[in-house]
Amino acid sequence: MRGREHLLAAISRELTLISRHQLVTAARGVLERSAYLILNRIDVTGPMTARELADALQLEISTVTRQVAAMLREDVVERIPDPAGGLARRLRITPTGATRLATDRERYRTGLAKLVTDWPDDDCTALYRLLRDLNERIENLQGTPWPREDD
Repeated sequence: MRGREHLLAAISRELTLISRHQLVTAARGVLERSAYLILNRIDVTGPMTARELADALQLEISTVTRQVAAMLREDVVERIPDPAGGLARRLRITPTGATRLATDRERYRTGLAKLVTDWPDDDCTALYRLLRDLNERIENLQGTPWPREDD
């Protein structure tokens, strides 16, 4: 590599390339990427409004509304009254959604395991730490922390 600018360009390219890959191959019942992301957020946080999701994911409310409409049709989320008495309805994962999310999570883990099958544990740990650090720096910069379970 020839200097930091070249290195940053190379990292940018690799991040672009990795974003085009999906570890889960097209299979019956696989969630759309947006549904997978939304379900993961609701699973960690608990029921959320469409506005809360839009803010958390940094998307336009109209985009989230369209995604939620599709998810309601697929019975992966349902609208429930706000337990705190607010006017907005909250979105909660249905039993069907929980099953599909668990299935897709396992498919992603299996796909990832195939990619790193010959990697030493130290390399997997290093990759995890770098990815988490990168994500947390982005979240801090944007003011949108992603709730994580303790490792």
